[in-house]
Order: sequence, then C-alpha cells, then structure tokens
Amino acid sequence: MSELKTGGQIIWESLMHEGVEVVFGLPGGAILPTYDDLAKYEYPIHHVLVTHEQGASHMADGYARATGRVGVCIATSGPGATNLITGLATAYMDSTPIVAITGQVPTSLLGRDGFQEADVQGVSLPVTKHNYLITDIKDLPEAIKEAFYIARTGRPGPVLIDVCKDVQQASMPFRYPEAVNLPGYNPNMNAPEATAVSRAAQLINEAKKPVIVAGQGVSIAHAEAELRQLAEKANIPVATSLLGIGTFPATHPLSISWGGMHGEAYCNYALQECDVLFAIGARLDDRLTGAFDTFAPKAKIIHVDLDPAEMGKNITINTPVIGDALLTLRSLLPQIEPNEHPAWLEQIAEWKADTSDRDILAQETDELIAPYVMRALWHATDEGDATVVTDVGQHQMWEAQYYHHTKKRSLLTSGGLGTMGYALPAAIGAQMGLPDEEIWVVAGDGGFQMTMVELSTVVQEKLPVKIAIINNGYLGMVRQWQDVFYNKRHAGTPLFNPDFVKIAEAYGIPARAVTNKEEAAEAIQEAQAYDGPYLLDFQVEEFTNVYPMVTPGKSNADMIRRPATAVSGNQ
Repeated sequence: MSELKTGGQIIWESLMHEGVEVVFGLPGGAILPTYDDLAKYEYPIHHVLVTHEQGASHMADGYARATGRVGVCIATSGPGATNLITGLATAYMDSTPIVAITGQVPTSLLGRDGFQEADVQGVSLPVTKHNYLITDIKDLPEAIKEAFYIARTGRPGPVLIDVCKDVQQASMPFRYPEAVNLPGYNPNMNAPEATAVSRAAQLINEAKKPVIVAGQGVSIAHAEAELRQLAEKANIPVATSLLGIGTFPATHPLSISWGGMHGEAYCNYALQECDVLFAIGARLDDRLTGAFDTFAPKAKIIHVDLDPAEMGKNITINTPVIGDALLTLRSLLPQIEPNEHPAWLEQIAEWKADTSDRDILAQETDELIAPYVMRALWHATDEGDATVVTDVGQHQMWEAQYYHHTKKRSLLTSGGLGTMGYALPAAIGAQMGLPDEEIWVVAGDGGFQMTMVELSTVVQEKLPVKIAIINNGYLGMVRQWQDVFYNKRHAGTPLFNPDFVKIAEAYGIPARAVTNKEEAAEAIQEAQAYDGPYLLDFQVEEFTNVYPMVTPGKSNADMIRRPATAVSGNQ
C-alpha cells in the first residue's frame, strides 16, 4: 500500500513528477498547508517569492515562453487568486502553457462568503483553457496530471487548480497517475489532411507574388528550421506577426520584417499586393490585418493552424490546413518546387528602400530618441544575441522595428492582451529558466511602474537582469493616439515619474540616467559588464511617434507614414 500523503505533499510531489524545478508564488492562509509541507519535507523545487501575485503569473509566463516548458505559479484564495487573473489572461491570449495552483477556503465554507473567498473557478473561466475546484483529495493527483497535459498539448494555454484548504490537510495513499483519461479533450496532434497540404503546395508552386506570414505557432511547434527550408527552396519572402518575431531571422535576405498596425511599411505593401499568402501559426488578428475585409485583397490565402476555431474567424480562407506547424511543413516541403520570383522581390526591395528613406535614424537629430536606443542595444548584444522582454506601448513597437531578432524565442512580449507591467516579472521568469542568457527588460516609464515592486525579487534571486526604461514622461502610445485622433488633448497621459535611479539604488541595484546619444552605447556596455542587475533610465525625447501607423478599422494600405523630411519632435 502506498504511503499516506497530505494534499500539500501531493501537490509538491506531483509537480516533481512533471519535472517542475521552479514555482513563483506568494503564501497566504488558504494555501498555507501546502507551503508548510514544502518547508517540512524540503522538496527540491525552488520557490521564488514574488512581491505581488500578478508578478507570479507573468513570471510563469516568461519562464514558459523562454524555455518552452510549463510555467507554474501559486497563490492563496480571494485576492491572491484574483491577482493572478491578468497574467492568466495574458497567457491565454498568447497561447502560453501555465499551471496555476490556488488555495481556497475549506469546503465547509464554500459559497458562504467566508474570509478571502472568491469564486476563482468562475472568475478564471474565460481566461483559462480549463480549471478545477478540488473538494476531495482523491481528485487531486488526476487534476494535476490533467492540468499539465492540457496546458502543454494542442494549442497551449493556462490551467488553474483551486484546492480547498481542508483538501490540502487531508491524507490518502498517493500514486501519481501514469496517463490521463479525458474523453472530451481531443487535441489535434496528427499530421494535416493530405489533400489540404497538396492544395496548399499547388497554390504556392503557381504563385507569382507569394508571401509567408509566420506566427508564434511556428515557435511553439519548434518548426523554425523547416520554415526556413520552405522559404529558401521556393524563394518566398517571409513576414511575421509581432509574436512570430524570431521564427525567421530578421537579417535573412528573404525577411520582410513584420506587418500590421505598426509593422514595416514595405511588409504591409507586400501583404496587400501578394497573390498567395501562406499564413502558418498566426491568428490573423486585427493588429496584423487592419480591416478584415481589405486584408490581402489579391491573395489566395492558405492558413495553417492547430486550432480549427481560427479558420475563417477573421479572414476568408481559400485553403485551410488544420494541423501542427512542424508536421505540416514536413508534409509540404517535398511537394514544393524550387522557384524564383525576381520581379516580386525587386518590387519589395523598392518598397524597402522607400521605408529606409523615411527611417527616423536616417535623419539628423541631436536628441536622444527611443529608436536610437533600440538600435544601440541591438549592436551591443552582438546584433541580436540576447533575449529581450518588452512591456507594451511605443517602446514595444520600436523594439520590434529596430532590434533585429535572429534567434528563436528571443522576443517575449504581450501581444494579444497588451498587458502593461508584463516586462519586468516576465524577464525574471525568463532569467530563472535561462540562467546563462543575457536578458534585457525594455519598458516604458508608465508600464514599468505597474510592477516595479518586483525589483525586490530580482535582488532576492540574485538575477543579472538588465533593465532599460524608455522614459518619455507620457503614456506614450496613448499620447500618440491623442495627438492623431483627439486633437492633441493629453488627458491622463502626462506622467509624474519618480527618480528611477534612486528607486533602483533603494533596492541595491546600480543604475544610471542617460540623457544624450553620446553616452547611450557606453551606458549599455557598462550595464553588460556588471555582474548583476543594472538599470538604465533613458530619458528620451517626449513626442517622437511610432510610424507607420494604421488607423483602426482602416486598410493596411492606408498607413500614416513619417515624411521623408520629418524631424524628431515634429512628426
């Protein structure tokens, strides 16, 4: 007979069976029995104490995106559990595998509005792939086994397990399940239908102006090498979605960067003029497509995605291919004929040259502007040999434009939900998962303040995370929208910022303010040379805008672009 284990012990031992090495959490009354078992039995799982539970879910997210493994976070009931929700919603929108474990009031108090009770199962239902409320210890091992299986298979996503306090204290013989039995859950893990792949191959072979759009699904499927083989075999230009950045090297001759609302203009022109669009592992959401009915109007669209719900959700698809990106590319490659598209590539090169002529870095300015910082960071990190974790806003777009990513999983950012405050805690998770990697936080002054309390976690864990704050004194992207659409009425966007250097120093983190172009590269190198965390406060020009910009609801062909004669501060 198996040895008796408490519910708390079962949680930790189940995590060990799943290969979990680190969890991010904050204790409280309803989860305390589980924490007590961690202390009593000294399980070899590293617990990272966070400062706020939102930080825990973002850390689990960053860990998962950086490593490809399931991230784990843990919190108590009520406010502890509800504080996880923003991070779970972020992970849900971006298909990140997370298992969240929360404490809940004892079963005798369920539904009685007990102290720190919240219906976490109900609250989390729209932003999790699945969730559980455990009221009987006999259900706990199977729930954990199933949670990890659901989180990582099919289209990945977050799963929450809410465990009542008395369940954690109860005991039973423990044996971890060897398999799951979920008749109602049938993730598509097979090769795509052969006829669909053949139709896709025929369209690609006949195309005169083809474009590939690669999304994060390529990275999730570990299909970067096959994507490159396809592009090179048929000489097809490759665009990415924002989350797809890194799936194809940005410096490759066939790369046409990324498209959409703030994507490169030449990429948007290519998307609008192509005759065959091969989208793989990308949701084709509104930020990429602009107005749905005007996207790629001349193209026959092939859409490869694991999730059948994405087929035709936003865009009319000529050839849907439901399947894993890796298996699909492996089936497709033998059917693709070597090809050349010289006239098409020449046209794209002309659009690219026009984009370069309008580049703000090609224009004379003595001011420190954010694009200059992004390019300096790219050069300092051996032109892309670092993992960058961004927050959300103008700096996020500039990073994507001016830091040319050449390796997979090297840009971590909140795409679907657009979560300010994501960068610092997600970078902590990424650094925990990749201790030997150079990890940079790129955050705006507004978003950084939302979770900067996690600086204490950086110091506590002795993490060498480097932090670049793009400080323009505004909620910059919102201010830009106010300039363009609301007659420059800056309601609620000017920021009162603390002295970020002093804030960092209060945590024991060395820091430096950077106010001019001449010292930017030197400051980055100084941060890199320091054996530990370092914060740089880049005090950039206030009114630089991100271009191009597609007005919401408009076609990607109707971009607001920077004039070739524009100067910084008057755009």
